[in-house]
Amino acid sequence: MLNAKRFLTGLIVAALALTGAATPERPQAKTRVYLLMGQSNMAGRGKVTAVYKSMQHPRVIMLNKNNQWTEAKHPVHFDKPDVAGVGPGLRFGMELAKAYPHDTIALVPCAVGGTSITKWEPGVYDKASKRHVYDDALARIRTAMQKGTVHGVIWLQGEADSGKDTAVNGYLSKLDGLIRNIRREVGNEQLPWVAGELGRYRQRYLVFNKELRKLPRKVANTAVVTSTNLQHKGDTTHLDSPSADLYGKRFARQMIRLERKMK
Repeated sequence: MLNAKRFLTGLIVAALALTGAATPERPQAKTRVYLLMGQSNMAGRGKVTAVYKSMQHPRVIMLNKNNQWTEAKHPVHFDKPDVAGVGPGLRFGMELAKAYPHDTIALVPCAVGGTSITKWEPGVYDKASKRHVYDDALARIRTAMQKGTVHGVIWLQGEADSGKDTAVNGYLSKLDGLIRNIRREVGNEQLPWVAGELGRYRQRYLVFNKELRKLPRKVANTAVVTSTNLQHKGDTTHLDSPSADLYGKRFARQMIRLERKMK
């Protein structure tokens, strides 16, 4: 009887291998696409030292400015080539690669420095960057969807809206609209969305963060990452490299939590 069971198990495993299906021992590898959206702190302005320049992971790739898939490395973004640097995206991808050891993590950088939430709407032109921020991001997202399924978005934005009426009057409604638009475009109404607080080194940022923390109560399958103990690089605006790197870990932790909650 024991030999018969072993023989039957062998036949099942062989059949799975022939059909390309996953075996119990090794799940079928796939490409998991994640969108990096927001403004300069998502794009990254930390200094790319030798340590950060050498950071990489064999299963973490990124969509470059020419819409080509390349090995992910700092700087991930290219919104402002002269100042683009270390952001949270690469570490985020590396942490996800650990969590999903058989999968490729595909990062899609879409952040543009200086953009307010009002610029992240279909058809809106941003004079400062000379871009249609949302439309350009959407084009890249559609390219990325040919590679794999979009599994989530990390969002770090708000400096351009802090200190304005929009910080407490209407910001969450606009962000809700953006989330709905992206979820509709990728065909997933429950797409995980993780937003990050602004650094805690300006009073107006603290006011903004208080409003942002209401997001999970307003929009399902969202989370907000804390900016506690993160440091700026001396300009009271942009995260230094260690802080941006740490933020990537925090984003990943919340993304993994949301994804597992959906299962």
